[in-house]
Amino acid sequence: MNLFTDFEARIKTALEQIDLVRDKRSELDFGRIAVEPPRDASHGDVATNAAMALAKPLGTNPRALADVIIAKLREDADVADVSVAGPGFINIRLAVGYWQQLLASMIGAGTDYGRSTLGAGRKVNVEYVSANPTGPMHVGHCRGAVVGDALANLLAFAGYGVEKEYYINDAGSQIDVLARSVFLRYREALGERIGEIPSGLYPGDYLVPVGQSLAADYGVRLHNMPEDQWMPIVKDRTIDAMMVMIREDLAALNVHHDIFFSERTLHANGAAAIRTAINDLTFKGFVYKGTLPPPKGQLPEDWEDREQTLFRSTEVGDDMVRPLIKSDGSYTYFAADVAYFKNKFDRGFDEMIYVLGADHGGYVKRLEAVARGVSDAKAKLTVLLCQLVKLYRNGEPVKMSKRSGDFVTLREVVEEVGRDSVRFMMLYRKNSEPLDFDFAKVTEQSKDNPVFYVQYAHARCMSVFRQAREAFGDLDVSPEELAQTVAGIGDPAELQLVAKLAEFPRMVEAAAQSQEPHRVAFYLYDLASSFHAHWNKGKDQPELRFVNDKNRESTIARLGLVYAVASVLKSGLAITGTAAPDEMR
Repeated sequence: MNLFTDFEARIKTALEQIDLVRDKRSELDFGRIAVEPPRDASHGDVATNAAMALAKPLGTNPRALADVIIAKLREDADVADVSVAGPGFINIRLAVGYWQQLLASMIGAGTDYGRSTLGAGRKVNVEYVSANPTGPMHVGHCRGAVVGDALANLLAFAGYGVEKEYYINDAGSQIDVLARSVFLRYREALGERIGEIPSGLYPGDYLVPVGQSLAADYGVRLHNMPEDQWMPIVKDRTIDAMMVMIREDLAALNVHHDIFFSERTLHANGAAAIRTAINDLTFKGFVYKGTLPPPKGQLPEDWEDREQTLFRSTEVGDDMVRPLIKSDGSYTYFAADVAYFKNKFDRGFDEMIYVLGADHGGYVKRLEAVARGVSDAKAKLTVLLCQLVKLYRNGEPVKMSKRSGDFVTLREVVEEVGRDSVRFMMLYRKNSEPLDFDFAKVTEQSKDNPVFYVQYAHARCMSVFRQAREAFGDLDVSPEELAQTVAGIGDPAELQLVAKLAEFPRMVEAAAQSQEPHRVAFYLYDLASSFHAHWNKGKDQPELRFVNDKNRESTIARLGLVYAVASVLKSGLAITGTAAPDEMR
């Protein structure tokens, strides 16, 4: 049960019973009515702007209308008190019985509490990471991986049909450079002294095993081939090896994709997929022959002062026209982007979400233009940009350079602090804000370490059940039994904890709609704080302790509350991709 959805329905039902509202119902927009927690918790449990939203079209004063609405709401047995504040806000305080009923529904739902039908099965493709397959994942890839994975989990929990995708950039000049780098390691494996790795090639030692594998399988045969013959062999072997490494790195972070889409498939069969996409845009009148003015600043690689095949992207929201086919007949990188989006659209996705690094900010408008042009604005495209992660060790920033081979791998970070710490902390800032990752802070066991604090709350919940079993060996702690005992929950401190749990479904929907998975991490920390605070009250007030070995009924009732807290913590942690431990060591 969603508390706020429930009371939104009740408030609208009350409005329908007011003569003035009923007479002008066709002129009123109930969509402007908000039902939410009051800004000040002391004012009540639920607040609504209904009177202010409807007063003007009804030709009345907001406070006067509020008085009429309040009179109707007082007839609801689940409303303990209702009042008007300020210019016409209505604050509602709920009856204890309603909180108990709500707690029973939470217990019954278990880890499905808060699961929503908001998405209504709408098909969403979330593409994230999509790093060039040129080496192991480094910590710079980490944030996008976590944000994308958690967002996909969140959307699925909110009722969307989600597919997680990785776009393998296995075409283009960087793959040629990679293959040449591996071929150098292959020659080294044959016993040749290669000296210092030439500038422009990938120097990382992670390429050594690939070269050794080629030497073992091919001997000197590759060495005796011209480049145009050994290049495709080395490319295929190297990309396969890099993707095995990347999958293992992502698995260490608990990131798993449903689809790994190869860019090379777009170039297969004479680039049939790219050609088809361009033909489709041509049919719609978006493609023409022309020249581009020189851009300001440094010229991009695909700019030519010659006639090219261009996309009228400015007609669909872009800030400049984009080239699709160069004057020599070759396709631009952007043409592959068009074909890739068309592939997703043809697979039936209603929305495509791209999780990219902050350095891809210039791609946003062009990708949105592609979506409008290819889908006739039927599909939605969203780009989430992840700001940089600054990594610190012993107070000194760690610099990363993939070209030099001197970088911190994602695996190294996970192995040092644990994947749960990495994942949760990557979500503990909004993706559009820079993030400082401090090795010391993410491993300390204190309230200042969010992931420890939240996981400790779940472990404490599990310890309560262990204590209860020790006190009462034959205790039935099934959800069905616990849901029958909620009448024993009535202390204001306990009801505050239920109220915090009641925010979970609303938070899930709001986070899904705004595509902000960091909200889940924030909520979990707040819930953990509320639970720990209530635990500490039991130290000073024995009557509030979860387990009372002299009061079986009280213990069972409070176990229901603990069960609900544990269920929400477990669900929320699952969305973030983080474990919910039964005990902390």
